[in-house]
Amino acid sequence: MGSAFVLLPLTALSLYLGGYIFAFIVGLVFAGAYREWEQMVARAPISIPGAITVVLVAISGLIYPAFGLPGSTLVIVLAIAIAVLFGGEGRLWRAAGLGFFGLVIVAVIAMRGDSWDGVLAGVFLAVTVWMTDSAAFFTGRQIGGEKLAPIISPSKTWSGALGGLALGATSGFIVWLFVTDSPWWIGAIFAVTISILGQIGDLTESAIKRNFRIKDSGDIIPGHGGLMDRLDSLTFGVIFVLVVGLLHSGLDNIAGGFLHW
Repeated sequence: MGSAFVLLPLTALSLYLGGYIFAFIVGLVFAGAYREWEQMVARAPISIPGAITVVLVAISGLIYPAFGLPGSTLVIVLAIAIAVLFGGEGRLWRAAGLGFFGLVIVAVIAMRGDSWDGVLAGVFLAVTVWMTDSAAFFTGRQIGGEKLAPIISPSKTWSGALGGLALGATSGFIVWLFVTDSPWWIGAIFAVTISILGQIGDLTESAIKRNFRIKDSGDIIPGHGGLMDRLDSLTFGVIFVLVVGLLHSGLDNIAGGFLHW
């Protein structure tokens, strides 16, 4: 609980400030998440090449405000090359992790952009995902019932998934009504989609952890597992925001393209 009181204000403040501060925080957080991925794949203390790729992940976020997509892509490609050359049997898992985290970093920073729309889109995304997570947890514990995916995650239930979808999508929809004058039905579709994607992201990470026979991705957040465990529900959602904003308004206006119709 104490960790949440630290992480939530830090996340909100960095989202508000934007720019290099936000890019630095995003790069640092996802570098920490990739460090967990690296250790999960290696099943051993991190190696020197692994540590170098972790640093490169952080750099890919930090340089985005100055060099944009080409700069961040170049750094991630370099990290993937190192992983492929020195990654041993787990090189494909390492390369996949680097590519995915690199995409998420770009999605998060591009969504924030340099306008107030970036803050509003971030609030919409965060409220939808975190309310989905919270409602799924508490509904599942109180009601129980049939398991959602017993082989992947034995603790998740259909009642939890539906409760999470109901409250998460409703919360996101309410935020939409306050942050944009775009049609309500677009907000409803986006909120439902992001809520579902959040749960898919959670299940996907559970499946990967089960493949490597670990329970938590790390212990950096006492009582809540690792960074990957906290970020899994956000990743697919922010990629969805990126794709919608990109198709509607271009890379320089991701949040505006997502919010304004």
